[in-house]
Amino acid sequence: MLTSGTSARRPPSGFAIGASISGAIESLSRSLAIELAPVRVNVVVPGMVTTDLWAGIPAPAREQMFFDVGAKLPVGRVGSPEDLAEAYLSFLRNGYATGQSVVVDGGASLV
Repeated sequence: MLTSGTSARRPPSGFAIGASISGAIESLSRSLAIELAPVRVNVVVPGMVTTDLWAGIPAPAREQMFFDVGAKLPVGRVGSPEDLAEAYLSFLRNGYATGQSVVVDGGASLV
């Protein structure tokens, strides 16, 4: 199971390297699914999630950032670690999925 990022689908300005890496991970998962078969290889593509990745931002500013970003999403909030865990568990439970990517971004790639 691999993890990528939504920047491959909606790259922000100045993030060419990160977008390239995210795209490469998704491509790698498809190649590995063929090369390592019958081992299954899939990738979860998360959007903004309330994790320690943002711990360097002071708490009030971090909470405001989560609120502001979440308000723009179709689901009305940023993701939680539990939201992502469901995506990983889905791939683990489904023995028929391989070489696939699932985007878990609250609809950010749509707006």
